Amino acid sequence: MKRTEGQAPTIQVMERMFSLLNVLAVHPDPVSLKHISEQTGLHPSTAHRILNDLAIGRFVDRPEAGSYRLGMRLLELGNLVKARLDVREAAIAPMRELHKLTHQPVNLSMRQGDEIVYIERTYSERSGMQVVRAVGGRAPLHLTSVGKLFLAHDDAQRVRAYAARTGLAGHTRNSITELPALERELAKVLQYGSARDNEELELGVRCMAAGIFDDQNKLIAGLSISAPADRLEDSWMDRLKATASQISAALGHHGKP
Repeated sequence: MKRTEGQAPTIQVMERMFSLLNVLAVHPDPVSLKHISEQTGLHPSTAHRILNDLAIGRFVDRPEAGSYRLGMRLLELGNLVKARLDVREAAIAPMRELHKLTHQPVNLSMRQGDEIVYIERTYSERSGMQVVRAVGGRAPLHLTSVGKLFLAHDDAQRVRAYAARTGLAGHTRNSITELPALERELAKVLQYGSARDNEELELGVRCMAAGIFDDQNKLIAGLSISAPADRLEDSWMDRLKATASQISAALGHHGKP
């Protein structure tokens, strides 16, 4: 196949990037460009160009000119993966029990930037609700019950910054799109220790959520029940909170969130 003029050889670049990271991974101290070039077989100019791009993304650090080491972004991503694996492992069995009670989708979500990402879900065809956002799906914080939990644990300045970045765009006529209304909603979330989505992300779907905390009392995930708007039962909230607390305890959390 003839390559389009100017098209980057993506796979080759990825292979070179991996080889550079692997060399840095086996050295606890900064590594010189010359040594990296020798170990990878890459020309110094090629290695230098790719390392500079990795440094822009914080995957690589340059403590001094001509030397490189692994960057903090890798640690951040590694911690995120570890947290997701730990939370999912602790949550999956309690989620299944909660689903048996409600017969509605039970979702496990975490924050990533200005969105939540769904990392696990238990559901069945009996729920009568089509699952639109599958595992790996994302949604804006202010339009979801779990997202509101995370925003409620931000300080006022960070909430205002979030509103400025996102513009609080709405998806339905029920969406909260004004900062004062969002601030009032978040105050209620803190007061009750739970959050709700009243057809704000999708018409016809309502949700309720409770937070999952780690051993440092940090909110790391949210557990939610989603259901057709006329089937969500307020009586599920106590069981939802208890299940979230059970998962939190499995992660080392003690006491009240």
